[in-house]
Amino acid sequence: METGRAGHDDEERNVNESNIDWILAIACFLAGIGIGALCYHLMNANVARNQKVRQRLAETELELNQVKDSLNDHFAKVADLASSIQRQSHDLEQHLIQGADKLVDDLKLKRRLHGQQEENEEIDAPQVPRDYADGTGGTLAEDYGVRQRKTAEQQGDTPQPPRY
Repeated sequence: METGRAGHDDEERNVNESNIDWILAIACFLAGIGIGALCYHLMNANVARNQKVRQRLAETELELNQVKDSLNDHFAKVADLASSIQRQSHDLEQHLIQGADKLVDDLKLKRRLHGQQEENEEIDAPQVPRDYADGTGGTLAEDYGVRQRKTAEQQGDTPQPPRY
């Protein structure tokens, strides 16, 4: 009977070993599904974040284009208004000249309105500061700004250096 019992124990071991194989296979399968779901979630989170960033970028580009268009319209309108002001200023000046020609007897005033200067009237424009001196010596010359006195020695043939 012991041999029957030993055979029965072998069968139970084979059944238990095959159950362990199935349990391990199912556990590995479930672990694989869990790891796959985790990887998918992590990968999909980056995709969703990238999609949001792309959407914000598109919205920002649209807003930038709208600002550029409004800026172009603004400068076009400013240019039109500036040319209109210039044209109106020219028309006003012409109207003043015509009115002065008809109504003013003062020759000096008429010339001023027509933009002409009198012959004896000089234009006093402010002088621009210069960084050089008149003449050929310049500010770096040894004798610039020094008054030389003529003495008996200097009147001779030997030239003397300037004294400061």
